[in-house]
Amino acid sequence: SVPRIYEKVYDKVMDKVNNAPPIRRALFNWAIGVGRKAYPQELAGKKPGGFSYGLADKLVLSKVREALGGQLRYCISGGAPLPLFTNEFFHSIGIRILEGYGLTETSPVISVNGFDGGMTRLGTVGQAISNVEAKIAEDGELCVKGPSVMKGYWNLPDKTAEVFDSDGFFLTGDIAEIDGDGFIRITDRKKDLIVTAGGKNIAPQPIEAELKRSPLIDNAVIIGDRRPYLVVLLSPNTEALEQWAETEGISYSSTEEITRHPKLVEAFAAVVEKTNQGLASYEQIKKYSVLPLMLSIDDGTLTPTLKVKRRVVEKQYHDLIESLYEG
Repeated sequence: SVPRIYEKVYDKVMDKVNNAPPIRRALFNWAIGVGRKAYPQELAGKKPGGFSYGLADKLVLSKVREALGGQLRYCISGGAPLPLFTNEFFHSIGIRILEGYGLTETSPVISVNGFDGGMTRLGTVGQAISNVEAKIAEDGELCVKGPSVMKGYWNLPDKTAEVFDSDGFFLTGDIAEIDGDGFIRITDRKKDLIVTAGGKNIAPQPIEAELKRSPLIDNAVIIGDRRPYLVVLLSPNTEALEQWAETEGISYSSTEEITRHPKLVEAFAAVVEKTNQGLASYEQIKKYSVLPLMLSIDDGTLTPTLKVKRRVVEKQYHDLIESLYEG
């Protein structure tokens, strides 16, 4: 599945935990902490053991797995970047998510993490499959070659020439790194990299992923190319906002009305401030705005795999973006 499905499962679990009595909440957090320490053993091909893990698994982790069907051994994620914290959560409860990567032009798999010991490295999209050769170009772009890569775009020789280098490698359009063991880490889309007016190169996706850790935020879109500083448009999680309003006893007529409530304004501001704490000064978000509704496939702002169409968002919310740069 696409990452957004796993993120929504995580959000639903955490929502139940946050609304649970303090003792159950503390027990859950303890068990997840134990699972987080144990999953590296499983990644190495060993079965987690010890009294603490056995107790945590019996009391909590197995119950979460049971709620997800009880027989789920592993999942595969692709189509968009999977947030690291989401993957760590699933590994902590004993369900592996094997993140992979590919494009339509590569039929589609280029790389994927494996189930056997030593074949998964969280934060990467795994090693290239056996018949695909991968390399990094001078500008950081991932390039691949192999029998599963297309020969070209039908009747579009000029476009075809643009996406192949002189050695016949296909240019994926993604910026990446390959470690010493061949694991590929995608850092951002080449066309999405932001170059500020001050000449700083910024990859927006890691910052957006950090903002989306908040259950209040469904999507985040960083803006700042050729601009003096970064701003962000926050797409609210309407379900979470409605639950918040119900808990607070607040009546409303629209999602936009909820987002303007002073308490919620403070909550969004706190998310942005917390995210900024882990960023360099030139990466920090100076201003933000909460959109009146969620981004969606229907309004054209999300792809069928739930990736943000950055250019479409910028066009639809042009006036709002400009207002964040006034003065």
